[in-house]
Amino acid sequence: MLDQAEGYITDDGRKIGGVVMEMKNITLRFGGVVAIKDISFDIREGEIRAIIGPNGAGKSSMLNVISGFYVPSEGEVWFRGEKRPPMRPYEIARQGIARTFQNIALFEGMSVLDNVMTGRLTQMKSGLFSQALWKGKAEAEEIANREIVEQVIDFLEIQHIRKTPVARLPYGLKKRVELARALAAQPKLLLLDEPMAGMNVEEKEDMCRFILDVNDEFGTTIALIEHDMGVVMDLSDRVVVMDYGKKIGDGPPDEVRNNPDVIDAYLGVAHD
Repeated sequence: MLDQAEGYITDDGRKIGGVVMEMKNITLRFGGVVAIKDISFDIREGEIRAIIGPNGAGKSSMLNVISGFYVPSEGEVWFRGEKRPPMRPYEIARQGIARTFQNIALFEGMSVLDNVMTGRLTQMKSGLFSQALWKGKAEAEEIANREIVEQVIDFLEIQHIRKTPVARLPYGLKKRVELARALAAQPKLLLLDEPMAGMNVEEKEDMCRFILDVNDEFGTTIALIEHDMGVVMDLSDRVVVMDYGKKIGDGPPDEVRNNPDVIDAYLGVAHD
């Protein structure tokens, strides 16, 4: 094990680095409803960090706080050693944070290629007039962005559908296209909201493989919400468990799996 300020070593020998993001005493209220109550945890560089819990536990609300869609009522979000002020989602994206959504959010009438290209929008520096003329800097920028997008398309093995309108794709491939769009932004922190929801066994196996490859080959730090406990336990380095807006567990998968409070939350059984 490494010093906790530096990181830790996983069972398979991977070195996990220092803290990338830290949630400090986060509370989120919607009127009189408390969605998140005084939760603290961190996400470390290079790890796959899972956020789990029963329906209504506040998981998606927490992911929305991490991605900047929600501003916490109390508490602080720290990113790369600095306290993060309230920011718009596009500013968060420019910091190197990308995400997918629980409900697929793609442009159905556009091709796969065009959808993935939208992941590069925050990286484009040339102005509207320059882009319209498509000369000089704008042309060079477009070519460079297209090269990155084509690499992502190859990586996720969706070359055969690159010109297909998204509306014509089956659900599992749409999920993969949404992952491609997020990866096109070349994020340092990738947030996945139920990436395998609604998939069959084969589609889940493919998505698990791609998530592991993204983490391994690109070194991307990943935080994910997922209901399939088999997937969570196989993929994750550490797991934080929420129930009714509170944190009831946090640690390696085996430790969380055997936590009586976690068992109660999922199975509804009492322990002496």
